[in-house]
Amino acid sequence: MNEQNPFEMNMNKPSAMLNVMTILSIIGSIFALISGGVSFFLADKNAENIEKAMQAGSLDGAPGFVKSFVNKDALEMAQKMADNKLPILILTMVGAVLCLYGAIEMRKLKAQGFWIWLAGELLPIVTLLIFVGTTIFAGFSFIGYLVPLAFVIMYAVCRIELIN
Repeated sequence: MNEQNPFEMNMNKPSAMLNVMTILSIIGSIFALISGGVSFFLADKNAENIEKAMQAGSLDGAPGFVKSFVNKDALEMAQKMADNKLPILILTMVGAVLCLYGAIEMRKLKAQGFWIWLAGELLPIVTLLIFVGTTIFAGFSFIGYLVPLAFVIMYAVCRIELIN
């Protein structure tokens, strides 16, 4: 059986690992563009729904993990996101486009693609930290930051095959 080593380098095309990662990054970037737009249009409604759920007292019998999604911190975060939805949208879109372009450049084995992708990956996180605060890491939401962290580590490993 002729198995290809995922770390094996061919100077003309990306390794299997880099190939899969860039495809996933391209898909993720397209998803980020779509979800950024949807979040923009639903930001006000989301804050309103959380506030209604808290005032209605309909969560009194709900399990603890459900209550953790609808609390004062979640309402504050949703209100801040609604108040700052335009800059969050713009910077999220810029980040997604940078990730998309960086992934395409890495498919061409260009080292600059990693740095462009990294800037695009970090921009939305920094944006949310600035406009919303550290509550973006509260509860289970920190899990959403594990995937980007894993990709940063895996791309850093693959950087050896990228050409300056």
